[in-house]
Amino acid sequence: MALTAIVERLQHLGMSGYEAKAYVALVASGVPINGYEVAKKSGVPRSTVYETLGKLVARGAAFEVKASGDGSAVEYLPLPPRVLVSRLSKEYEESIAELERILPTVTATPQVRLIHDLGDKTALLDCARDVVNGSKHELFISAWGSEWDELTDPLLTADRRSVDISALTFGEVGTKVGHCYRHTRSTPEVSLANLGCRMFTVVGDREEAVVGGLTDINAWGVYTDNPAVVLLAIEYIRHDIAIQLMGEHFDAAEVDRFWKSDPDLERLRSDHGIAAELMRAAHNGNRPAAGSAPRISRRGSGR
Repeated sequence: MALTAIVERLQHLGMSGYEAKAYVALVASGVPINGYEVAKKSGVPRSTVYETLGKLVARGAAFEVKASGDGSAVEYLPLPPRVLVSRLSKEYEESIAELERILPTVTATPQVRLIHDLGDKTALLDCARDVVNGSKHELFISAWGSEWDELTDPLLTADRRSVDISALTFGEVGTKVGHCYRHTRSTPEVSLANLGCRMFTVVGDREEAVVGGLTDINAWGVYTDNPAVVLLAIEYIRHDIAIQLMGEHFDAAEVDRFWKSDPDLERLRSDHGIAAELMRAAHNGNRPAAGSAPRISRRGSGR
């Protein structure tokens, strides 16, 4: 399993499958070996092993040495793994830096905006990390503690590069980053009962957004660079944060009574579970039937 993982990573960094297997065979040998032995240890066909070794030598990942006692025979030694990794890392960073410099020179103004379906938790969080990692100026985030903690490392990195982070969290979080506010107007249990899922929103540089919802067994969402959707996502988060700040500024008991008993607020949040229902339907490529979303009025509930 470890050897397979090494080969896959070397391929990801530019080696062919045969080159990666031959390099691993050289490293595992510990002594110079000839092409026949490389083929035997690596599984690279004997008909192509010398061509493969030649490519490794050309890229500087292996060296030819004269076999002891035979002036004509050639054996091979690998570039030490530590040196290879350092070299590949430098080449990778240089390639990324060059792409960052030249790609904008050929990029046309988008004529079509993207909305891409994200159908599971891994896809949702991976895309959110991409948005966080790609941000240069500003991030808006609304997340439950479980999802927030998954983003902590990229958020800390974004904070170190002076990205302005505004965040609202539901429940406990491990590490607060940026301007981070906890939703206190209702408990996580009440919010979950109201929405039917853990809502999750990440917006980067006012240009792209990930919006979704998660339960313990499912996740649904979208990635989009549509300006209208991005703007709505930002305003949704800013509005929630503003409510938290107002609640902290005024008398807590009075705010709590208003939040739990005002009939207009109760009417606005009476469709319990519809958020999860709509996202589930969108992911399945249809719309919920009329009246299928639960409509339950619960006095004292809240988002």
